Amino acid sequence: MLPRFKAAAVHAAPVFLDRTATTEKAISILREAAKAGAELIAFPETYIPAFPVWAALWAPIDNHDLFVRMADQSVLIDGPEVTRLRAEARALGVIVSIGISERSPVSAGGLWNSNLLIGDDGEILVHHRKLVPTFYEKLVWASGDGAGLKVADVRLGRIGCLICGENTNPLARFSLMAQGEQVHISSWPPMWPTRRPSNGGNFNNIAANRIRASAHSFEAKAFGIVTAGYMDAPMRAFLIARDPTVAEVIDQTPRAASFFVDPTGEILGDTLQGEEGIAYADIDLNKCVEPKQFHDVVGYYNRFDIFDLSINRTRLAPAKFFDEAARPSTGATLPSVDQVEIGERLR
Repeated sequence: MLPRFKAAAVHAAPVFLDRTATTEKAISILREAAKAGAELIAFPETYIPAFPVWAALWAPIDNHDLFVRMADQSVLIDGPEVTRLRAEARALGVIVSIGISERSPVSAGGLWNSNLLIGDDGEILVHHRKLVPTFYEKLVWASGDGAGLKVADVRLGRIGCLICGENTNPLARFSLMAQGEQVHISSWPPMWPTRRPSNGGNFNNIAANRIRASAHSFEAKAFGIVTAGYMDAPMRAFLIARDPTVAEVIDQTPRAASFFVDPTGEILGDTLQGEEGIAYADIDLNKCVEPKQFHDVVGYYNRFDIFDLSINRTRLAPAKFFDEAARPSTGATLPSVDQVEIGERLR
């Protein structure tokens, strides 16, 4: 028998552009969801410190201060915020998926839209950077790489994650299917304005996310967890105080929803949209098996003699340095930083 467990989709706002306070809020949510029996808890896209919706509202020449603040409040993978989340996952014995705006360790303004899958032992199982920032996100984040296109094989099953528009990329999705994905987490922003509402034709966030989540679950025969951000009153007030003319765009753009889909693409469990909270669903991976009889796109229902997909999972870096490896060892041991400081004081 395959695992059965309760999953949680967090439908919550960050403490806008405050990484420390948002981390504390995330830990509080983790404790609440774990107390309710959830073993897999998924947070929205760039939950820490926020989704940069301002990039849709104003021209980039007006947003320099917001980019500087976003960079300042983005987090390092080995920083205190991620360390706290890892410790909490281990203490609670839960698996956590969370979106972060990741800061580059070698560039003060280098940012990625990233998602972390943290195991119940506190280890980072998957560190994924969004392959291509979507539309106006390009004004904030750099492109990622394929290193995070991995499925984690854990006690709850095989879990994979993609961020927002990546769930429209059939090759990215297939890369996870080809690793036996059984639970697919998709993370989303609280809203996605593309036009002024008065002009019509705005992007239908609810319909688009439902289509993509159901399509992937139907093709993969996997459960889907859809976790979307939420715009609370303080976030709205911050944006409108900066420019009251954007109130119409904010208030009339469809808000995203958090929900679950089963391996046939049908909705199950809770759905949240207009209020902040935690949605729950009971997942039974045994229900992934029967639909494989109909279409198993990584099994019999494919032609691997015709189609051939190669995926580069190399983590990209700005440079490679060879001097240390090439230098012959002298056998000498360099003093530690503490030893150097003590020596200086004695002088």
